[in-house]
Amino acid sequence: MKKITLIALHIFALNFVRKKGKSSMNIKNTIKNIGLFLFVLLVSIQNTNADEKLSETEKEIISYLSDTYDEQLSFLEKIVNINSGTHNHAGVREVGNVFARELEAIGFKTEWQNMPAEVNRAGHLVAKLEGTSEKCLLLLGHIDTVFRKDSPFQKFENKGDHLAGPGVADMKGGNMMILYALKAMHKYGSLNNRCISIMFTGDEEAYGYPISFSRGRMIEMGKKADYALSFEGGSNGGTSVARRADTEWQLEVSGRRAHSSQIFQEKVGAGAAFEAARILNAFYEEVKGEEHLVINPHNAAGGTELSLSDNRREMTVYGSSAVAQTYIINGTMRFITMEQLERAKKKMIEITNNNLPHTTAMISFDKVNVMPMPASEGNLALLAKLQRINDDLDIEYPVYANNPSDIGGSDIQVVAPFVDSIDGLGFTGANAHSVKEVMHLKNYHDEINRAALLIYRLSRE
Repeated sequence: MKKITLIALHIFALNFVRKKGKSSMNIKNTIKNIGLFLFVLLVSIQNTNADEKLSETEKEIISYLSDTYDEQLSFLEKIVNINSGTHNHAGVREVGNVFARELEAIGFKTEWQNMPAEVNRAGHLVAKLEGTSEKCLLLLGHIDTVFRKDSPFQKFENKGDHLAGPGVADMKGGNMMILYALKAMHKYGSLNNRCISIMFTGDEEAYGYPISFSRGRMIEMGKKADYALSFEGGSNGGTSVARRADTEWQLEVSGRRAHSSQIFQEKVGAGAAFEAARILNAFYEEVKGEEHLVINPHNAAGGTELSLSDNRREMTVYGSSAVAQTYIINGTMRFITMEQLERAKKKMIEITNNNLPHTTAMISFDKVNVMPMPASEGNLALLAKLQRINDDLDIEYPVYANNPSDIGGSDIQVVAPFVDSIDGLGFTGANAHSVKEVMHLKNYHDEINRAALLIYRLSRE
């Protein structure tokens, strides 16, 4: 319809110019005026079409978000400038307190969930609107960052086309998005009688253990919700309906100690180093290959004598002109389903047990604390609803599901087994976990409008 209208007007304009037979200068001016008219008309048509798809309240929400843009950036600057590295417990609580005051002002009841001493984490902010609406939402974010209190990267900066600062995209920007979406709904009475819960965790970047303490409350909240939305940084239209889980594995290899000149002799065998190399190569050749499956040995050491730190991250080794008696390798594995994990574990155990002469090997796997998040029908249905909002807002770029192999884990996986879930609803950013972390402003309004309407529409189902 837009194209037909514009073509018709263009033909009209040309005929108008021909009929008038004006001077060259007048013709140019006429064409310039007509061009301006067509541009204004196009914008008007686009806005009209978008307006037709939005309710009056939705238009008001978008208007509020536009009017408070400077306020949003000021708020983001405030919380980014508070160091909240996971182990800076005071800083994490301070950021939580800032959000608590803002949420209480729009009707939420808030509490700070402290962690037991053995968990060694600051705790979480929990906020609730306990309305009687049919659908209940759980909104997730985290207020900790990877940047320590002594990190050189501490300050928010507005660079014009992007914002820089610790946690600006991962994920204080997403938390701010939640707050202002709710503020907009509150201003126009759309929070009345809504059932909305929020958890801003204080240890997403480095989980406190045991998980039963650090994520027990979140699991309870997830089981009571109809939808869970997480506002980790997105990528324009990229969102997450699936995420991989991970676990750690440990490989311990033993061989016969002997002078290096004796290796390969029948009485000595292959030694621990060759056996470790065989096993790793077989992992690469025989286990690798399934989509989304990753096996990574992240540290290794071996020799005639070997000692480990309690966390197995530090190794002290001695070896001199001798066949390696011991080799230890620690690694991680990422997977998209528990079935995929079990297949990989079975094959890795088979490989480990097929030893070279006079060697033995044993592999063990840690418990999976956070489940994988496969792309369920319910998650995909949420993606479709987000795309509908995208269309209603006339956003040119589409919504799409991120490839799980391109992204890490998040808190959404804790609740995904119990509730339809979607993640990556926050602002587009880059270079997370580095001193070059930024949040892009190019599609800022598209992203916050889309997220706000998703919260609004789901809360009213």
